[in-house]
Amino acid sequence: MSVSTLATAPSVCAPLPVLGRDVTVPLVTGGEVTYAALDYAASAPALQRVWDDVAAYAPYYGSVHRGAGYLSQLSTDLFENARRTVAEFLDCRDGDQVVFTRSTTDSLNLLAAALPAGCQVFVFETEHHAALLPWRDARVTVLDAPRGPRQAVETLERALAGRDPHGPALVCVTGASNVTGELWPVRELAATAHAHGARIVLDAAQLAPHHPVSVEDLDVDWVAFSGHKLYAPFGSGVLAGRADWLREAEPYLAGGGASRKVTRRTDGGVDVEWHDSAARHEAGSPNVIGAYAVASACKALTEAGFDTLVAREQYLVAKVREGLADVPQVRFLSLFGDDAPRVGVLSFVVEGWNSSHFAAALSAEYGIGVRDGLFCAHPLVRTLLGSDPQTQGECGAPEAAPGEKSLNAIRVSFGAGTPDEHVERFVRAVRELVTDGARWNYRTEDGRCVPDTSA
Repeated sequence: MSVSTLATAPSVCAPLPVLGRDVTVPLVTGGEVTYAALDYAASAPALQRVWDDVAAYAPYYGSVHRGAGYLSQLSTDLFENARRTVAEFLDCRDGDQVVFTRSTTDSLNLLAAALPAGCQVFVFETEHHAALLPWRDARVTVLDAPRGPRQAVETLERALAGRDPHGPALVCVTGASNVTGELWPVRELAATAHAHGARIVLDAAQLAPHHPVSVEDLDVDWVAFSGHKLYAPFGSGVLAGRADWLREAEPYLAGGGASRKVTRRTDGGVDVEWHDSAARHEAGSPNVIGAYAVASACKALTEAGFDTLVAREQYLVAKVREGLADVPQVRFLSLFGDDAPRVGVLSFVVEGWNSSHFAAALSAEYGIGVRDGLFCAHPLVRTLLGSDPQTQGECGAPEAAPGEKSLNAIRVSFGAGTPDEHVERFVRAVRELVTDGARWNYRTEDGRCVPDTSA
């Protein structure tokens, strides 16, 4: 199939300017090519708007809170305005708190530390490890992977119906899978959770960069996301939502900024009065540049318009799927079916290929960056592949013979900054590798497949 026959671009289709769009990388076969960054699901490039805003502020950087100097006051205002911008971006309710963290992982670990005693947590096996693993001090029920949105709601309904109705409970669910890109029925899951007296936290790491997220409309209790997936890779994340559990919990970190008043006791100890605002869980000097970058990205995406961004992204998804539809060796992974709504995240296997080998060839021979492996969602990928978790393939040989089960997968992901050419090159490269094979020899080094340059 010719690339020219693929899906027609929407009328407004210009990608947003991002850093790295002109970076060239060497090819093992000789020469250089503009790098095609198709690993947005791991870390999206910085929006040019975000970089410009950070660069403009950097000379005025100062300590946040309590400083009397001009730069400190300016930085404090900027930090707190960033908090308000994020609250608006998420359509938070009156009284909700926005806590700045390091990432989605950090946000969900913070919430895990704030759970009331005896809280029961319900989480699908399909979650990213950031949502699957933090709940060590709670009673955790891991739910089987559903094969459709309705089944997801029914599975949660059955699980909650059997819980202790008098104890606290929390449901943790993704908004969009980091493996398949499929959208989850968040509003329906929230309604089910609340009908059984449970609360719900939304992992929006893969949703927020691609779709609008309204805390009020979805009726979730908390939402977590990462700046580095929202075109703001400056080490900041967000946990936003209901204040009560956060106010009642011990501070996530003990230290300056979290404390309102500290006094020395006669027995040599100290008494502490902690803040009950978001500062309670933001001890230490905050990452003001990271928070400002997240707020800048929120403004940029809002101004670009999610309708436009979604339309362009669906055009790129169609370009990939249609371009590889007649390549039988390529199998896309899905829980809800090939036609399920999804963001720009697609995982697949190539019959007869080791996924690490295939990804290495895409990089070394075509200048295309994708991700291979289990994507920090091991239970989900193994469920989709039906693979043995104990074995791994060598990069120099096929991972699985034709007809056998693959051991890991390849993920291509894109977003607001992806130009058509990157996706077209990816489709062409996959077709050529499947048809003609790799043009270079590869070997395993430190667990990774790399071009063999020893010859």
